Amino acid sequence: MVRHMQSYTIGQAARLLGVSPDTARRWADGGRIRTHRDEAGRRLIDGKDLAAFSVELAQSTGGDEEASYTTARNAFPGIVTAVKLGDVAAQVEIQAGPHRLVSLLTREAVEELGLEVGMQATARVKSTNVHIDR
Repeated sequence: MVRHMQSYTIGQAARLLGVSPDTARRWADGGRIRTHRDEAGRRLIDGKDLAAFSVELAQSTGGDEEASYTTARNAFPGIVTAVKLGDVAAQVEIQAGPHRLVSLLTREAVEELGLEVGMQATARVKSTNVHIDR
């Protein structure tokens, strides 16, 4: 059985990269992402090209901020969308591109970090189990 490589529309690629379709289109127009056209004339990006570009993009972003030192490599920068405080525990939600991450932590940690809805934050994930769905 021969599988065809998955391709993504500009809109799908934008969602996966956490940018607007206009930004993804400008990157394609500028030659940063290689595209081809399907039978219907839609611009598509091959999955391997999109994967390579997403790694390149992740490595090139940042640099303007103070360096953060951590062993957790899976970083999801985003915006805090909810903070629920209990007497001792708290729940914080972050929207990082297409990803919604929820963390349970102490109320004290939330207060020390000054986490509030609307502020930038980075969720870092370190796990012994990673599930991949297709």
